Amino acid sequence: MAKYTGPDCRLCRREGCKLYLKGEKCNSEKCVLNTKFAAPGDHGKGRKKASGYSVQLREKQKTKRFYGVTEKQFKMYYDTAAAMRGVTGENMLCLIERRLDNVVYRLGLGTSRAMARQIVCHGHITVNGKKVDIPSYIIKAGDVVAVKENSKDSTMWDAVKATKNLGLVKWLEFDNTTLSGKVLALPERADIDLDIKEHLIVELYSK
Repeated sequence: MAKYTGPDCRLCRREGCKLYLKGEKCNSEKCVLNTKFAAPGDHGKGRKKASGYSVQLREKQKTKRFYGVTEKQFKMYYDTAAAMRGVTGENMLCLIERRLDNVVYRLGLGTSRAMARQIVCHGHITVNGKKVDIPSYIIKAGDVVAVKENSKDSTMWDAVKATKNLGLVKWLEFDNTTLSGKVLALPERADIDLDIKEHLIVELYSK
C-alpha cells in the first residue's frame, strides 16, 4: 500500500523533527515530540550510529513526508529536476513546492498539507477560474488560485476571512475577503523554510 494510514505523530518521531502533519497541534504543547523523543518501536532508544546511506535515506523520507508525496511521485520530481538547468536538489524542492495542494496550504486555506490536499480533492479550488481537483497540479507564475464561488459561503473559511496577516511566503499574495491568491513568481530555494538537506537526496539517487 503506497499511502500511509498510521498515526501521523509516529512519522515525526521516526524522523526526529516536526513534519507539521497535524496543523495547529504541531505548534501546541500537545505535540508528541514534547514528551517522546525516541524513534517508535521497542528498539527506538537503542539505535546505533547511522551509516551514510541511512542518513541519506532518512533525509529523503523526511522530505517525502513533509509534502505528503509517494515514492513514485518523489522519484518523478527528482528525474524532472535532474533534466533541468541549475542545481538538481534545489530544482526538485522548488518543483514540489509548486504543487497545488502545497500552494493552497501556503495561502493559509488549510492548516496542514493533508487538509489542503483534501480541500483540492473535494473540488473547492479553482486555478484561473477553472476547477482543479488534482493535488499534484503544478502552478505557474501569474496563476490565480481561489476558492470556488459556490464554496465561499462555507463556514470552513471563517477563520481565514478573519485573519488579516497570514504570514505568506513572498512569492504569493492573498486576499482573505475574496479568498483568492496569486502566484507572483516561482519559488526559489531561499523561499522554502523547511529544514531539508537536498544534497543528501541527490547523493542517494545518484548511487
